Amino acid sequence: MAMAMGGASLMLVLLLVAPTVYSVDHTVGGSSGWSLSGDYATWAAGETFTVGDSLVFTYDSSHGVARVSESDYNSCTSSNAIQTYSGGNSKVSLSSAGKMYFICPTPGHCTSNGGMKLAVNVVAAASTTPNGGSSPPATPSPPSSGSTPATTTASPPPPAKNGAVSGFGHNMKQLMGTLFVSWIILGLMC
Repeated sequence: MAMAMGGASLMLVLLLVAPTVYSVDHTVGGSSGWSLSGDYATWAAGETFTVGDSLVFTYDSSHGVARVSESDYNSCTSSNAIQTYSGGNSKVSLSSAGKMYFICPTPGHCTSNGGMKLAVNVVAAASTTPNGGSSPPATPSPPSSGSTPATTTASPPPPAKNGAVSGFGHNMKQLMGTLFVSWIILGLMC
């Protein structure tokens, strides 16, 4: 009985921790990394940044990373940086939804060739509700006399961008990972 309770407690902990296991590390600039040759606006447009994900900046010693305000991003100013990173390999956790701005603090790098600057929009993590997160359809009100009822057409959700996983795929991946880890742990307990 005690072993069953321990197993059930472990399963509960795994289910609560599982969503954090599936965060995504986004390597800024892809294989080019954080360099003068990067097109960061195009790269960011192809990614979906979610709370819990991380940005991974890889760069050589002539560069750095500064998290800045929107106005400092627009003016390429790093003197009031929110956070600075150095060392060639910096991982930035995306812990809250909203816009985040990054520039290279090396003089001239932010302003040259489109600039070493990156703006990302971090979205809230999707909830894992049993009904897939969609709300029930609204009940239309009856038309007033003498008027023609309006018709509406629901459009499908946009496809997932490069590097993003659709909600169903993400939830299925999370479920399969949780089941796999649970299976291994239960196997070790027996």
